[in-house]
Amino acid sequence: MNTPTFAPRALYQDVAELLRQRIFANQLPPGSWIDELKIAEEIGISRTPLREALKVLATEGLVTMKLRRGAYVTEVSQKDLLQVYHLLALLESDASAELARNASDAQIAELQALHDALEAAVNDRDGFFNANERFHMRVLEMLDNKWLSQMVADLRKVMKLNRHNSLFKSGRIEESLQEHRELMQALAARDPGAAQACVKLHFKNGLAAAV
Repeated sequence: MNTPTFAPRALYQDVAELLRQRIFANQLPPGSWIDELKIAEEIGISRTPLREALKVLATEGLVTMKLRRGAYVTEVSQKDLLQVYHLLALLESDASAELARNASDAQIAELQALHDALEAAVNDRDGFFNANERFHMRVLEMLDNKWLSQMVADLRKVMKLNRHNSLFKSGRIEESLQEHRELMQALAARDPGAAQACVKLHFKNGLAAAV
């Protein structure tokens, strides 16, 4: 029996990740035109894998393709934010309630460690964002529902387009941290209702800071 061979990660996927990180770092701000020729020359590739990468980012909502004008970093409207936060609140609050019902002691301990990392990053905004996202995504991963994880990951990519506009309203980091503390208490107490309410409030307050 022949051993199957697998193709290495395609170049366009690496290019997509590079552009994704530049967008999230605001090096390519919302509304900016993506200069394909300049970027292709800068990273030493042809425009073909770059265009494939842009198609990937367009399906994620991070890039908008305009006829005969090229690719632009997506600008997130207030309506977009309202819709994204609404969906995230529904999906993640339901996930937190389910986890509160079923979490093992080891899972609660792991989330506590992630929360501790969030506490430690309180004076580092980028570090805080990254630790916050690790915590939220790990909650979903613990439920072993790939469809839920994928939907939330895609919604969070759109949400992150706006994060530099809300970096952060005065007091929001401390407020967010307190919301996480209360969520951890609810999860540790195995209280689904409290966990669900904590997450809904978390997104309600996050939306207020973003718009």
